[in-house]
Amino acid sequence: MQELDAETQLPPEFSMYADVAQSGEFNKLRKRLLRQMRQAIDDFGMIRPGERWLVALSGGKDSYGLLALLLDLKWRGMLPVELVACNLDQGQPNFPKHILPDFLNKHGIAHRIEYQDTYSIVTEKLPETATYCSLCSRLRRGHLYRVAREEGCSALVLGHHREDILETFFMNLFHGGRLAAMPAKLLNDEGDLFVHRPLAYCAENDLARFADAMKFPIIPCDLCGSQDGLQRNVMKAMLDDIEKRMPGRKDTMIRALTNVRPSHLLDRNLFDFAGLTPKEAFSEAAE
Repeated sequence: MQELDAETQLPPEFSMYADVAQSGEFNKLRKRLLRQMRQAIDDFGMIRPGERWLVALSGGKDSYGLLALLLDLKWRGMLPVELVACNLDQGQPNFPKHILPDFLNKHGIAHRIEYQDTYSIVTEKLPETATYCSLCSRLRRGHLYRVAREEGCSALVLGHHREDILETFFMNLFHGGRLAAMPAKLLNDEGDLFVHRPLAYCAENDLARFADAMKFPIIPCDLCGSQDGLQRNVMKAMLDDIEKRMPGRKDTMIRALTNVRPSHLLDRNLFDFAGLTPKEAFSEAAE
């Protein structure tokens, strides 16, 4: 992986950094996020030079950070792809329609604002007591796939981070009875678009600090972000408690997802237990 420039000065031509206080602490944070993002991009083979990527921009801290860090890597010549930001206006009440276009135009970022009233569909189909995340996410993803195709993009890039991946793993473990998380790279069912998650190694707290320092105009989610009792919130609280009691465990869990031993699990589709010979069985037991 190409090394990041050790120079602490912010890129003078990168307007998003213009109003950021140039401190050693911020530059250390920025460099760490860039290094982790580039590591994920390299580890999962996301780059095919000359491609065009659609970057989903919701207006939350994670998607702002995703876009800024991708543009930073591109500015450094470390991301040879074309980037197009896309916000899907889902028709939520009181959604400030001007914020994202103003931000993107201010910084000269290629973008598309797509209006699709998925809010009405979700609220009509589900009772008020239901959580909206799953249906809302499926509708949003379908429209983003369509926009990606219309824009000639080969990949949809999403802002899921380390905690999102771990929360999904434990939701599947506790509620779905399966070992599965979020892949950093996925080919869609149709086989024509990749889904990339370059923030897979990045900590949510780091992204929150980055967004705060960058003074991004954050737009809260008034649809599902305010709902209490979501399974994901329970998983988040559990993981935060584990990290508080045993610092560093989140990083250890992420490493565990990269170090799977099928022979030490119980899935007969992943490992041929019935076909073990005595010699193989002895070798496995000695590990």
